[in-house]
Amino acid sequence: MIRTPRAAALLAAVVVTGLSGLSGCSAAHSPAPAHPTATTTAAPGAAARLAARFRQSGGTSQVYGIQRSTGPGGVPKLVVWTHDADPGDPAFDRLKASVTTFIAGDQGVSLRHGYLLDVYGPDGRLLHRLDARM
Repeated sequence: MIRTPRAAALLAAVVVTGLSGLSGCSAAHSPAPAHPTATTTAAPGAAARLAARFRQSGGTSQVYGIQRSTGPGGVPKLVVWTHDADPGDPAFDRLKASVTTFIAGDQGVSLRHGYLLDVYGPDGRLLHRLDARM
């Protein structure tokens, strides 16, 4: 058998392709979530202070952290820490309405283009993830 640089390169390409096929990687696997699905149980200091203002303005006492940042496309991204472990829809709807009213009204944040909302329970587990962008 005569070995040429071209034959060696072709053999190397076939071997690499075959080995990558055996590695178990495929497009059929779900991609990793773009955002965390768990967090610490303690809200950061600034989030705790914003939640205190939220409670003082009439918000639920269950919320102990609210963090506001800018999400994709410039929409507000809200992360809420709550003592309420109830992941049910009625509890979430009340929380969502209360937090967004506070953020838009008392904090003057525009929700005209929507918002992102993650709610974490007392154990740091993600209870809800809402993408309300318009």
